[in-house]
Amino acid sequence: QKAERHFGYYSLYVMFYPQLVAGPIERPQNILHQLHQKNSFNFSNMVIGLNYMAYGMFKKVVIADRLSPYVNEVYGNIDNYGTVPVLMAMFFFSIQIYCDFSGYSDIAIGAARVMGIDLMKNFNFPYLSKTISEFWTRWHISLSTWFKDYLYISLGGNRVSKLNWYRNLAIVFLISGLWHGASWNFIIWGGLHAFFLIFGIITLNARVSISKTIGLNKIPSVQKLLNIGVTFALVTFAWIFFRVPDVATSLKIIQTAVSCNWDVASAGASFGLLYVLLCFALIGLFLFSYFLPKDFTFKHNILFFTVITILILILGKNGESEFIYFQF
Repeated sequence: QKAERHFGYYSLYVMFYPQLVAGPIERPQNILHQLHQKNSFNFSNMVIGLNYMAYGMFKKVVIADRLSPYVNEVYGNIDNYGTVPVLMAMFFFSIQIYCDFSGYSDIAIGAARVMGIDLMKNFNFPYLSKTISEFWTRWHISLSTWFKDYLYISLGGNRVSKLNWYRNLAIVFLISGLWHGASWNFIIWGGLHAFFLIFGIITLNARVSISKTIGLNKIPSVQKLLNIGVTFALVTFAWIFFRVPDVATSLKIIQTAVSCNWDVASAGASFGLLYVLLCFALIGLFLFSYFLPKDFTFKHNILFFTVITILILILGKNGESEFIYFQF
């Protein structure tokens, strides 16, 4: 990429506010040339952009912020709860952090689109990934591709001996953990993802052989669902270390999760069963949005924006709530 010599364009790129705080982390190759182009107001861009922003706000204040109190209560008072509420808190946090972060990205992409600027897609349904490797091509794409291009490939990528390949993966994910924060929890989180990746590579042939032996490869839909479930479980497990501030509490959460203390009565935590049912209903509503058609007509865009706005007003959590990734 040629250096930008014009101080105005350079400043506009650096300070472009929609993606400034938490991403997508745009490189100059994608955005600088757009800033140089003549840009007139476009009504279609405004409608599409507002829809992105509304959907991002829906994910943030309706889904993430409604799940947050339950996660905070259980993780903050782990001694008071058994296996069921802890497993639910783990599941809720996986959904919370995705809706929180991808919601911000959607708002940033939408705000930029209103002004006629296209930002890159930062999330691509990561929890539908069939492997950890695929997960990292779908989650925080702008950061993961940055680490790939500037660190992983610089170290030699996979074009080295197997041992060095594993070393490269470990370095990238350990540094990714440190990038999020200088604490052992983040290092363990990065290390776990490195371990999952390396273990997956080492056991690939064995897993393929087992799949053929038991005939699972002949039922691709079942195999796909199983792979998605296992990947989601591994990612959810690693999120414990990302969410909890110290290793001791993280280990206590894991211990409680596997203790088989099936005290179902405590599943509602201090909020009650109705709150938990509401949380699951909202997650169901969010999953339903996955299946909506992406090629909206103008009338559909207006309808979508109206429905999403009504849902935000009715179901959204009031009060200030910072985006999780603002702290990194």
